[in-house]
Amino acid sequence: MTSLIEFQIGPNPPPRLDKALGRDVPEDAALSRSRLAKLIAEGAVSVDGVVVTDPRHRISEGATVVVTVAAAEESHIGGEDIPLDVVFEDDDLIVVNKPAGMVVHPAPGTPGGTLVNALIHYCGDSLSGVGGLKRPGIVHRIDKETSGLLVAAKSDRAHHHLADQFAAHTVERRYLAVCYGVPDANDPRLRGIKGTSFEPGNILKIQTFLGRHKTDRQRQAVSFSGGRHAVTRVRIVEPLGNPVAAALVECWLETGRTHQIRVHLAHCGHSLIGDPVYGGRRKLSAKTFGEAGCAAATGFSRQALHAATLGFEHPVSGEVLQFAAEVPADMRELLRELGSKG
Repeated sequence: MTSLIEFQIGPNPPPRLDKALGRDVPEDAALSRSRLAKLIAEGAVSVDGVVVTDPRHRISEGATVVVTVAAAEESHIGGEDIPLDVVFEDDDLIVVNKPAGMVVHPAPGTPGGTLVNALIHYCGDSLSGVGGLKRPGIVHRIDKETSGLLVAAKSDRAHHHLADQFAAHTVERRYLAVCYGVPDANDPRLRGIKGTSFEPGNILKIQTFLGRHKTDRQRQAVSFSGGRHAVTRVRIVEPLGNPVAAALVECWLETGRTHQIRVHLAHCGHSLIGDPVYGGRRKLSAKTFGEAGCAAATGFSRQALHAATLGFEHPVSGEVLQFAAEVPADMRELLRELGSKG
């Protein structure tokens, strides 16, 4: 089945067909610029009755455009009936609180059981199609063993606008983490680490490049000569221990790179408790935390990291949305054993 979208080009159009369509296509068509580009290339766009496949075709005010859009095809990814903690949902997007242990997107090593499989089943026919397929639009990811908030698009239009916000670094993402040591401005060691500085309010700023580790392709590594620019800020929420030897911290991202918080905090000597990749062999002292606290930290089976806050502009209404997800039970238990008062 196909649908026909007919409209006229408004005054003072951009000279190129693709840009004019991006400006004037009806909002309710829910077609992104990338989707329109594909439709032009496929011969699905006509101007004044003539099919045009050149995106640079010059177009004039008042021209009648018809776009033929095929119904979204079923994705090759199958839906799976996996419980979801849905925080918010409307016709354009869905926000979920992902549990630790769930992969976001299918990959060769994890073909099923992912968040995408769960979303395809849960959303069903409410997925209007992203790129011509009935699938959710994934605009960001969090690691398998990281819990917390994630937004996915249900339409092509929402996918495009959300992706733009992530690319522009305007999305608010705040994480809660439990780390070894306390990243305090009074620690002279921290001030001597390349890429670190402190901002007012005892906020640690970590600014480096991140890229693939030279010998371990599963890891990321800090660099100062290549890779992708990455900025993380860290604030102490609660020092832990007597004397203090760990901390609950809040981290927020100016950029969003693979393993960014985990790599940056490890670079500063404050790796996350439970992190099997970047945590090293650090242990807490029984004199400081007691046997139960040390056992809780040693036995914590994932990085102690939770995507607690997510804020962005709704891709259709423009309303600023913000969501929060409570720290999961395993991290609450860890904090309790480490003497947290909150």
